Amino acid sequence: MDRGKKPTNFYGNKNCKIYMDLKDVIRENALRYLPAKSLFRCTGVCREWKLQISTPFFAHNQSNSFHSTSGFFYQQSGVPSFLSLDPMAYGVPDPSLSFLPEPVDIRSSSNGLLCCQGQTGYRAYYICNPVTKQWKKLPRPDADHGPDPAVVLIFEPSLLNFIADYKLVCAFPSELDGYEFEIYSSEKGSWRTSGEICFGDRKLLPKSGIYVNDTVYWLSSHGITAFDVHQERSQLLYHAPGTLGMMNGKLCAAHVRGQKLVVSMLFNTHSNTMQMNSNARAWVDMPHINLDDVSLPAESYNSSSYSFSGRHGHGHGGVVRVAGDVVLLRNGNQFYSYDMKKKASKYLGEANIDTNSAIVGYVNSLVEL
Repeated sequence: MDRGKKPTNFYGNKNCKIYMDLKDVIRENALRYLPAKSLFRCTGVCREWKLQISTPFFAHNQSNSFHSTSGFFYQQSGVPSFLSLDPMAYGVPDPSLSFLPEPVDIRSSSNGLLCCQGQTGYRAYYICNPVTKQWKKLPRPDADHGPDPAVVLIFEPSLLNFIADYKLVCAFPSELDGYEFEIYSSEKGSWRTSGEICFGDRKLLPKSGIYVNDTVYWLSSHGITAFDVHQERSQLLYHAPGTLGMMNGKLCAAHVRGQKLVVSMLFNTHSNTMQMNSNARAWVDMPHINLDDVSLPAESYNSSSYSFSGRHGHGHGGVVRVAGDVVLLRNGNQFYSYDMKKKASKYLGEANIDTNSAIVGYVNSLVEL
């Protein structure tokens, strides 16, 4: 009779071992690919998962593994707010950013970090992670960035850096007729004005800035102004209609024409220096995407009516922002998203966004400051 009981205990222990192994596999190999809000929910699974998720090393791995656009920060009645692509998976504990020492305006975002600007005093810049509520106040810039600064935050997660190493680039009007560029480096903890001056009679659209492959791009009244951060050289590019963004590692411009989403990719940054009658094209249109499930304005994009009043920074032709594989579209106060990878649209709800508010894409990351 004793012998008959042994196999039962053996298989019971074996099944338990299999279960424990699977749990460990998930903990070690899958958790870091989840967004921050989902991870906080996972801390309730068991003690081991909670301890794993709470370590700085895990936060470092998660910030290097999770890069999906999670939603968009914007301003409502002067207060920051968050529009989530999936409220069950993506979110922050305090979308109003009340943990900062003063009321702020949203300026830019990059891989889980937000750049905000204070509304009082000399209007200091703050870099923060809205998930962990960690923040840093930057020193006062040497140059006058103006009331609506054209700033772009640059943060690229690295396995070698446990503390975020970031830059802030601002294009500001030069006394020599053009634009100069001031750069803040977290590594050095100071601002520095580049020797480069982008000459020409043009007006930048401050909230249109986007960082792609070592270069910052802004829409302007005459094409696109580009600034290479490493070489510190500026360039004027031909402009494709729409809102600037990044897809597949390249600069893109997106707008809605009728009920179709039109995305153009930048393939040749030197087409404006080619000889006459050259077949080289700066921009190449991707296959148009039907938006039959999205209610959008009937009017098409019209470059002649392109306005630099600052409303949402851009958003002409129905497209408000392009962040990773996600395109944010609007019709009045109604907002939709279109996922280029999943080829699916989603209604996000209504939002009363301030006229001069920036709308920035956000990644739900645990990155440490």
